[in-house]
Amino acid sequence: MLRLVRALFGLAVLVGLGVLLWFATRPPPLIVQGEVSANRVDISPRVSGRIAKLNADVGDNVESGSIIAELESPQLVAGLQMAKAALAVAEADLVRVNSTRPETIAARKAELAAATADVTLYQEDFDRQAKLIATGASSQSRVDETTRNLEAAIRKRESAEANLALAIAGASKEEKALAATQVERTRSSLNQQQVDIAELTIRAPISGQVTTRVAELGENFSAGAPLFSLIDLQNPWFTFNLREDLLKGLKIGDSFDVTVPAMNNARIPVKVTTINAQGQYATWRATRATGDFDLRTFEVRANPVNPMPGLRPGMSAIASWPRAEH
Repeated sequence: MLRLVRALFGLAVLVGLGVLLWFATRPPPLIVQGEVSANRVDISPRVSGRIAKLNADVGDNVESGSIIAELESPQLVAGLQMAKAALAVAEADLVRVNSTRPETIAARKAELAAATADVTLYQEDFDRQAKLIATGASSQSRVDETTRNLEAAIRKRESAEANLALAIAGASKEEKALAATQVERTRSSLNQQQVDIAELTIRAPISGQVTTRVAELGENFSAGAPLFSLIDLQNPWFTFNLREDLLKGLKIGDSFDVTVPAMNNARIPVKVTTINAQGQYATWRATRATGDFDLRTFEVRANPVNPMPGLRPGMSAIASWPRAEH
């Protein structure tokens, strides 16, 4: 019995030594380091102007759509007034082209009435001379004269009728179309001026925190010059750069834990959202004498599974990673 106990004890010692040896010879887990990243937006004006008001400073949290600065531009204001005046002129011209003054129509009607009366008068004279020439009481020259007078009166009446129709119809369809096009062009110019004026009010495109403010009161800025920088602290993510042999089948949707030293080594579960190959500059070059191969570097982006207040871009993130098997 004592011999059996000694044998079991010896076996247990051997197993314990084997386990200790296995742990002692096992390589420690690979520690990879990444960092916290977040969307950054640089805010620039679309039009040139002078800073008239600042409503945000570095460190301020702003909501999407809130006014963070206001610019002023006398040139744009003057251009807006000119565009309004041009539109008023174009609209007045369109009304003029599409209408005729009542006095003009009345005058054309009077001219037609006078021409009609002349036709009636010369028609009666022509009829009378025709009867007289039949009895020999009038000469042929007199008949010819009344005929010419009647023809001239008829032509004059036709001209008066045409002038009246023209006065009632107004301008031609081409002139009306041109006037309407001019109105649309000036209205478009006015709309553009109004859009430019609205762009003098600078609004936050996203909710975030102001990290940079270049704008100063009274300073002139051209279109496209940066005024502010915002970061979106509500949606941070972690970025790791891993050699391709360390990916070990990692795919979108996989989860692992990271430790953030700046947050008292808090362990944060994350889920992989992006795996992108880096450029050739990030290739690990092999030593040809050993028979190894070049290895690309991949960017692995992972989002926190749960919201984690306090994460800021630039914070380090630590993750234990399985070593590559060779």
